[in-house]
Parts: sequence; structure tokens; C-alpha cells
Amino acid sequence: MRVGVVGVQGDVSEHVDAARRALQEAGLEGEAVTVRRPPDLAKVDALTIPGGERTTISKLLVKFGLFDDIVRRARDGMPILGTCAGCILLAKEGDHQVAKTETKLLGLMDMAVDRNAFGRQRESFEGTVDVSVLDKPFRGVFIRAPEITKTWGGCEPIGKMQGKIVLARQGHLVAAAFHPELSGDLRIHKWFLALV
Repeated sequence: MRVGVVGVQGDVSEHVDAARRALQEAGLEGEAVTVRRPPDLAKVDALTIPGGERTTISKLLVKFGLFDDIVRRARDGMPILGTCAGCILLAKEGDHQVAKTETKLLGLMDMAVDRNAFGRQRESFEGTVDVSVLDKPFRGVFIRAPEITKTWGGCEPIGKMQGKIVLARQGHLVAAAFHPELSGDLRIHKWFLALV
């Protein structure tokens, strides 16, 4: 199994490390690699879109020829995990700031997001997330985190913090408003690998 991490901007190395450790802990053979160009994407079985700056990531996905290929691979069934900015990019609907900056969303999940719903950088925090697919709560790291404000169609909330949706799934697509790669807890990564 080869897990790719979009490597155009954001916390790429942290996701590569978490994916490597999750593969090892799950007893799966495979590797985690950085995806920067379409040939890299063609060689992966699953993809992570990391946190970072959503407008920059979106523009670079287009510039490096990855945007349309990610949409196509997702529609063909490739599992994708989007965290923080990646969560926003997976959504079909963004907030007024997404519209104002003309950020191009991948639009793969039936959900709406509100960027920075949990505050700015200096208001970052850790919080307990109740996750329906895990045996016990998950300690999430929230950095300028979005909120998933609504879901419809095939998208279902699978994680909430204080009644707010922070983790959603639509088949093989998973969106996390927080940073599981920074928590030291690999359960979400291992659960995601089981979708491959």
C-alpha cells in the first residue's frame, strides 16, 4: 500500500511520519510518500491533503496539475483524508471568505464548512472529540480550525466536539477539522488505512 501526502504546502512531513507509523503499527506493508506532481499521484492508493493555507494549497494544486486528477481519482474510489485546510478543500460549500478569495474547492463531500470557526492561530487548543468509529474519545489539535457546519446526501458526521461537527465521512472520503497527525494518537490514521 502506498499512501500519498499532498506536498505543495502545509504540515506535510508530520503527515508522512504519521502515515508511516500507522502502517507499521497496523502491521501493513507499504510506504508514505510526498505527492507533488500527477505522476506521483498516479502511484498512490490513498491520499492525505494536509492542513496549511487553503487558498495557497488550492492554487498550487491547480498550478502543479493535481487538482483535476485528485477529483478524478476520488470519483474512482481512492480514499482521501483531508485535515484542517484539506477538510475545507474537500467540501462542496465554503463560507464567505472562501467565496471572497475565490478559493477553488475540490467539492467532493456533501458538506459546508466555516473556516477559522474555532478562532485564529493564537487561539489554538486541544479538545476531546467523540468519534463514532473509535472505541474512545480522541484528543484533537485545533489550529485555526474550521467547523463542518452541515452535512447532507452521503456525508455523515462521525466526530463532534462540544456538539460541533469536526469529523465527517462520505464513503471513502474523510474530513477532519483538526490535526490528527499532531496528536501522537494514530487511531484515526489506522482507521483511514482500513478504507484502502
